[in-house]
Amino acid sequence: MSTSIGFIGLGNMGGRMTRRIVDAGIEVLGFDARAESIAAAGAVAASSAAEVAEHSDIVFLSLPDSHVVEAVVLGDGGVAAHVRPGSIVVDLSTSSPASTRRIHEELTGREASYLDAGISGGAAAAEAGTLTLMVGGEAEALATVQPYLAPFASKVFHVGASGAGHITKLLNNFLNAIALSATAEVMVAGKKAGLDLAVLLDVLNASSGVNFATINRFPKIIAGDYLKGGLTNTLMLKDVVLYTELIAELGVAGLNAPGPLAAFGLARQLGYADEISNTVVDAIGDISGGVRLHESGGDR
Repeated sequence: MSTSIGFIGLGNMGGRMTRRIVDAGIEVLGFDARAESIAAAGAVAASSAAEVAEHSDIVFLSLPDSHVVEAVVLGDGGVAAHVRPGSIVVDLSTSSPASTRRIHEELTGREASYLDAGISGGAAAAEAGTLTLMVGGEAEALATVQPYLAPFASKVFHVGASGAGHITKLLNNFLNAIALSATAEVMVAGKKAGLDLAVLLDVLNASSGVNFATINRFPKIIAGDYLKGGLTNTLMLKDVVLYTELIAELGVAGLNAPGPLAAFGLARQLGYADEISNTVVDAIGDISGGVRLHESGGDR
């Protein structure tokens, strides 16, 4: 008997992942508040999240934050109220681990499984099918969904019990936020100092300052390509806030959190809230004398 697949949240990342599943020859029943997103992803349109849950053996979620996830899963007429016994819900969002564990308990009581699957790689990796997944929850459930992760994820790690996937994602995203915001600051300083930014990046990438942003982001940004489609400044700030909440629960000193909190908070306040988080360099440039890393204004 074939496995039926549902997907709720077909936005920036969810739409790309759904398209990969559909292009692999697997029919997907999809729901999003924007009907045009369902069609763009190639999914069969459902009228509600409840309909997806009622007709799917595996339900993927890709939603903005824990508040939305809880509303979709636990709200009136939500996924939990309509999920099939024996089905598996896979949350690909970046969510609060405490919220994740609550949802896991609720769905377990309804004889369904819940996996928290943090993702890394951004829009480009989603389109290429090379995302990295860090998954918390039952290993048996992960083994069942593995064939349906393969179209969009090339690396899948089982990192522990419920909540562990989202914890791992928050740790990873915090390092990403530090690398991006710190490199943005350095590049603005390099520009103001009159350095050749391409040469500066070559030096950084051959030296101890190398990081994901110097390798993958700024070679494009200095040419005016901000790599549209990735995590916005609003969502990056949300992830850093979730990280600070996590380490507070764990009793870990958050000595490095103020930097990215300030940088992405600044970007939001200066009008870059819904733009890709790479534009944090322009926010820093704005308060540093109107600095831009490129001369033409680029394509943001």
